[in-house]
Amino acid sequence: MGPKEFMAEAVRLATESVVNGWGGPFGAVITKDGEILARGQNRVLLTGDPTAHGEIEAIRKAIQILNPEAPSLAEDRQNASTLELVPRPEGSPDLLPERARMLMGYSLYSSGAPCPMCMSAIYWSRLDSVHFSSDLEATRKIGFDDEFQYEDFQRPLDQRKIRIEHIYPELGAQAYAAWANKPNHHPY
Repeated sequence: MGPKEFMAEAVRLATESVVNGWGGPFGAVITKDGEILARGQNRVLLTGDPTAHGEIEAIRKAIQILNPEAPSLAEDRQNASTLELVPRPEGSPDLLPERARMLMGYSLYSSGAPCPMCMSAIYWSRLDSVHFSSDLEATRKIGFDDEFQYEDFQRPLDQRKIRIEHIYPELGAQAYAAWANKPNHHPY
């Protein structure tokens, strides 16, 4: 299979989601070496879960397939999973020398341009590439406008649409200290 077939499958999943009343017209596939590893489609209306976007669903399914022993990935087996530590890419601004490989080497095809939440998940997943069919303007025209989110993220915290406060840093410091002081914490 190639890029056109991958995109056709993402669009088929998106259309199926609409026809079945599961959610918006968003489907995604994750691929590697000419094969589809995982599929996802918008299921917000089916589940009531606002994070059930096609890209997120595809990422979750890919991780389940690649980590069949999860959620019981014991520390001694983490390097045999997507948590395997790999050197940071050359030129990366990352401060740590290694991170978990996650979905490095895989690509995502989506029926529409990923929203900010999905893009964050894509970055955290370390996918190599993202390909989409309908752009942000086409997505806005059918009632899914993410532009305000991109704009809001650029504002100082005290000027954002949602109230965001930095409170009780001494409490949060306890959990951060537990992580920092754990000798075998696994960076991801």
